[in-house]
Amino acid sequence: MKARFFLNPTSWHENAPPPTRAPLAFHRRLPGYRSTPLIDAPELARTLGIGQVLVKDESSRLGLPAFKILGASWAVYRLLEKRAAESEGRAFARPGLAAASPSGIFEPWSTVEELAAGLASLQPLTLTTATDGNHGRAVAHVAALFGFAARIFVPAGTAQARIDGIASEGAFVEVVAGTYDDAVERAAREANERCLVVSDTSWPGYEEIPRWVMEGYSTILWEIEDELARRGEKDPDIFPIPFGVGALAAAVVRHYGPLGPNERPKILGVEPLQAACLLASMEAGEIVTVPGPHDSIMAGLNCGQPSLIAWPIVSQGIDACIAIPDERAREAMRALARVGVVAGETGAAGLAGLIELLTGAENARHRAALGIGTNSRALILVTEGATDPESYQRIVSG
Repeated sequence: MKARFFLNPTSWHENAPPPTRAPLAFHRRLPGYRSTPLIDAPELARTLGIGQVLVKDESSRLGLPAFKILGASWAVYRLLEKRAAESEGRAFARPGLAAASPSGIFEPWSTVEELAAGLASLQPLTLTTATDGNHGRAVAHVAALFGFAARIFVPAGTAQARIDGIASEGAFVEVVAGTYDDAVERAAREANERCLVVSDTSWPGYEEIPRWVMEGYSTILWEIEDELARRGEKDPDIFPIPFGVGALAAAVVRHYGPLGPNERPKILGVEPLQAACLLASMEAGEIVTVPGPHDSIMAGLNCGQPSLIAWPIVSQGIDACIAIPDERAREAMRALARVGVVAGETGAAGLAGLIELLTGAENARHRAALGIGTNSRALILVTEGATDPESYQRIVSG
């Protein structure tokens, strides 16, 4: 299958509020927190014909093999704060630039054990969501951390290793006959007073929690910014982002928005040809649904429709999007393995999109469209490790 490319003709807008460091302050208090590494990969830069490639490796984050725990943990924390505030008749505020718990509902706490004790009055509670693997495992992990139950729905065809990973967190896992979007609908039906839906996608009437998920991902971007400042280096020129429903891409656009169009990186959305919902929506000028089967090996990107809250941000803030065949993901996994980075199929998608953009059949047109030259700097976000070890070994050894 031939890759597809779309250059966004819309102008940049800067109506969003400035990013907050509140999620970073929260994550720093979770057990096992550390800033994930930012690796210089000159071999990749030579292959791509650019000046520098930096790799932000999220293959190990807070005890899990993917970045999703950042969004899930912050969203659950904010949701529980809101629930506690409402039960006590107290005001619930959005976070400031530095505060980790602006409403002070559970303060002071410095360990998860202290926080869990503060959450005891909310019991019993179950957390539920739909997932292709990583988000669901993250929600299950947070539920166990805080002392709650978890019920996770996965679409048919989800790799058994990913199902086992979710179950290892103590969650009940149910396979839904259908696509990821069918699993989202199934999880939404679980919502009640004692079961809270923690989804990273949104639908009419369900927008606040996915917005918190998006905010949680900002920790990655603050870590990048702080590390580049420590090194005395500038922001990258191009930043390819794997696109599922768009929460991560929206977080990236929101983070760099205050810089303006001439100072920020060029942001490239990357998705599988089998589930190119961003590209189809950009072409249509509105959200459209891409019918299944969504069966790419980039399982975390097998989504048929962009999130309602992500769409207004990404549709105006992403510079271009590219839909790629699965073979590019395999190629990227092998390339990352050669520089010592373990990346699963979804985790390698950012590099896969950049390989297609800069070395594919239409690379000259793509480079000209985005202003990419031999001295340009790229930042690759590896969003997951080998979440399906057997598949990883088969692809990398092949």
